[in-house]
Amino acid sequence: MRPAGRAEIDSLYFDYPHFPFVRPPELDGEVRRHRVAIVGAGPVGVTAALELARHGIDCVVLDDKATVNDGSRAICLSRHSLEILQQLGVDQRFAAKGLGWTRGRTYFRDREIYRFEMPHSDQERFLPMVNLQQQYIEQFLIDQAAESERVELRWQSAVSGVSQDADGVTLTVSTPEGDYALACDYLLAADGARSVVRKALGLALHGEAYEGRYVIADVRLESGFPTERRAFFHSAALPEATILVHKQPDDIWRIDYQLGPDEDPEAAVREEVIRDRVELILREVMQETGDWELEWWSLYKAHTLALDDYRHGRVLFIGDSAHLVPIFGVRGLNNGLADAVNAAWKLAWVLRGRAPERLLDSYTPERRGATLDVFANAGKSTRFMTPPSRGHHLMRDAALALALDNDYASPFADPRQVTPYTYAESPLTLADRDAFAAGPRPGAPLINRRLGDDDFLLDHLGEGFGLLLFGEAGPELAAALGEHPQLAVLHLGVEDSTLGRALPGDAALFAAYGAEPGSAYLVRPDRHLVARWKRPTAADLNDALITALGGA
Repeated sequence: MRPAGRAEIDSLYFDYPHFPFVRPPELDGEVRRHRVAIVGAGPVGVTAALELARHGIDCVVLDDKATVNDGSRAICLSRHSLEILQQLGVDQRFAAKGLGWTRGRTYFRDREIYRFEMPHSDQERFLPMVNLQQQYIEQFLIDQAAESERVELRWQSAVSGVSQDADGVTLTVSTPEGDYALACDYLLAADGARSVVRKALGLALHGEAYEGRYVIADVRLESGFPTERRAFFHSAALPEATILVHKQPDDIWRIDYQLGPDEDPEAAVREEVIRDRVELILREVMQETGDWELEWWSLYKAHTLALDDYRHGRVLFIGDSAHLVPIFGVRGLNNGLADAVNAAWKLAWVLRGRAPERLLDSYTPERRGATLDVFANAGKSTRFMTPPSRGHHLMRDAALALALDNDYASPFADPRQVTPYTYAESPLTLADRDAFAAGPRPGAPLINRRLGDDDFLLDHLGEGFGLLLFGEAGPELAAALGEHPQLAVLHLGVEDSTLGRALPGDAALFAAYGAEPGSAYLVRPDRHLVARWKRPTAADLNDALITALGGA
């Protein structure tokens, strides 16, 4: 919603693009079959399209809108998501525009009771979290997709029907110039919480909805306060409301505040009510004195809902079409981007004949497992932010009151920010055989390390499977690598290599990975680890590659 007198896309800071309808060949009777269709051109859908393109797969993206989504919506990108964007070649625009941050503060009764600091060092290219409005996120991804010869974007194209058989999926698409049928081998549903694809297949999300409601408001305000996440409990101005505050680019501040249990949601989102509440928060809670302007607002309710299975035949659900997660801990968008990459690289390898179709069977256990992990952590955060009962409320307030004068109690207020999921139980992951003192365990994403000036380990990953090889390899493994030309070898700690790309690697890098000369890490296209060994054999490598491709 926007203030009276302003159109839906009349923004104080963002110029909304217009995406014209382009008549598709199917409307003129041409019969086409697409390898992959994606419904939804939000961040998750376009990320999937770019990942497919990265692996050489053409796709068509359908969206009923003529511009990007309105309002800031999802604003926090994690380091792991920025590493995804780096692989897609679009990270620089995000890093240049976004506001990075490492810390947050929690206040109780207007006193600071806790300050958290997310782990960060000069070994990382990206900060732990970057704030950027969703309009920019979508714009940057769409611009990148528009430059790709492998991605076709079809705007003002609403999917109104979905059917599938053993060979593929057929969509009914409604456009300003008529309806047509679109055929594809596989469909990625990225059409959000009200997914048309999900409803067309008769599927439902299962889980729970939380009682609390939040108003989300964007305001423009010039302020010198640093980019930090702030949470306020029982402020004098709004003693019954939990308040969250984030700084965004262009002097835009995101304010989330909880409605009281007896407040009428319809009345709460009237413009005059929003203005009064925001004024109170800015002046009395945030202690801001400058002029401000209202940009946009919306109403939010927390859910933990998910499909029982993220794959249904030739349809894979990604992002909010597959699950709804609470905003606390900034897990929604970041979880969706991981869905997109997971589904897309597996589809690409199947479509290119590099893996059997059963590789797709690993999508649900991996990404639904990640969702359930999000539920466990975000559910705790949600119950803390918005206690669902009087008992929870009393316990929350007791913990906060204890933290006023006792440092040991302060971590009760830790928001538990999003962390990438480890696919330890995945059918594509091999458990450790050797003991490692450090380093990512199988199923986890690789950790970054600085190799030089503006040069990091993850900069050198390719589009396919990779092998981190530490120091000199044994003769048997060296011979085996010649049998896997599709495997990109990053040879660390050597000056020259006939096995792959020679990269610097000092004692600190070896120690970070718990490696010794001859150690190796096998990594998937999405940077998650398949297996690691202190002294791998040719059979170890062969078995791991077979496992990682679904038992090919």
